Amino acid sequence: MKTFLPILVLTVPVLLALSCKESPEDKAHAGGEDKRGKTKLLEAGAEALQSEAPLKSIHAHVCGFHFYNGDIKRQVTAHHYCSHLGEEIMQCVIYDTDKPDAKLIGIEYIITAKLFEGLDPEEKKLWHSHVHEVQSGQLIAPRIPAVAEKQLMKHLVGTYGKTWHTWQVDRGDELPLGIPQLMMGFTKDGQAESGLIKSRDEGYGISSDEKKRDRSDIPAPQILPGANNWESGEAVQLESRTIPAK
Repeated sequence: MKTFLPILVLTVPVLLALSCKESPEDKAHAGGEDKRGKTKLLEAGAEALQSEAPLKSIHAHVCGFHFYNGDIKRQVTAHHYCSHLGEEIMQCVIYDTDKPDAKLIGIEYIITAKLFEGLDPEEKKLWHSHVHEVQSGQLIAPRIPAVAEKQLMKHLVGTYGKTWHTWQVDRGDELPLGIPQLMMGFTKDGQAESGLIKSRDEGYGISSDEKKRDRSDIPAPQILPGANNWESGEAVQLESRTIPAK
């Protein structure tokens, strides 16, 4: 399988230049007050003196949709900001929007088919494929040239993701309440809410249907056994329980 790195030669400069960037705004955050002078001063000091190296390694913004494992009716828009840990592993922080005051709602790890194939059966139940997300046009890389986006999608189509959301924004929670929830990606047409897709598309002035047609020549790799386990009728989720403290 092709590695991730060749795509960086083409996309990194473009992604850095054209990815969604907006001037910072001082807005009230969910469950709290507006930023005060001390907070702004601390932020300015950190910006000037600290390296923020892990954040600077982020080079890609992709936007798609997730649903809660075991409850496909609970669907959310997910803005991924991703970096590479190597040729076969990416890690992404996930926000609910691409605005300066976006909520950090989760994380996703993305690996190649080769690495997924080596996982044990129980671990595989936590992972989902990206074939439909790419071929349906639902997964996009906002505001980069179509040729660069398509090349990126060619590399993502055969990968697998493990996603945990820590903030249940679809419930309107003002704070990140409860325990992490395992999320999945769609595997067939008609599963994602049309209104959710329409709202996202209108925000960027794009058409998922057009992207689907444009990606029709992207080969669909065979989905390896063990992924998308929710389709079997069983779904994995965490549960909160009290244990003796040691």
